[in-house]
Amino acid sequence: MPLIHSTDRIAQLAYAVVVACLLGFGVIAAIGRRGAAKTDAKRDLKSSVGFLLQLLAYAMCFIFYRASFRALFPMPGPTENIFAAFTMLLAVVSTWFCQVSARALGRQWALMARVIEGHELIAQGPYALVRNPIYLAMFGMQIAAGLAFSSWQGFLAATGLFLAGTWIRIHTEEKLLRETFGAKFDSYARRVPALLPRLQR
Repeated sequence: MPLIHSTDRIAQLAYAVVVACLLGFGVIAAIGRRGAAKTDAKRDLKSSVGFLLQLLAYAMCFIFYRASFRALFPMPGPTENIFAAFTMLLAVVSTWFCQVSARALGRQWALMARVIEGHELIAQGPYALVRNPIYLAMFGMQIAAGLAFSSWQGFLAATGLFLAGTWIRIHTEEKLLRETFGAKFDSYARRVPALLPRLQR
């Protein structure tokens, strides 16, 4: 029986953690959908284009699959272990951040851009850090999936697709929020960045 090096074991663990976190994202989406309001006052289906691009970005991490348990780039064993540890940490933190953000939305959670009757502008918790924390969590998960599974070409293509889809969704959804909340949303948008948190306030 061939020996399994420690680097291979850590890579296998990283694979398993990323897969578990991807499944966790699915569970969060299912629970959020079940608890979401069933009717809405306004909806914009253009966000579905962005959603499909995000899904395609995830798919590309697997379509451009690299050899099992190999590093994204040639690197020494200790560095490869650090990358694997970073990948696991990023996947776990992203899943946790997605869950916290979805809970903060409550019944306002939705896959597509919409506002519901009695919609509130959420600006606390993760929404005080960035305006779109679920997309930040999804971006972290896409990076983790790319680091775990994809070739470097697939990783770059997937990241570009994901950011394009996210831009479409943010633009569409925030247009609805701006129409609904007006100056209140404008003030919030000036204080809080859209996707990436500021390093200093």
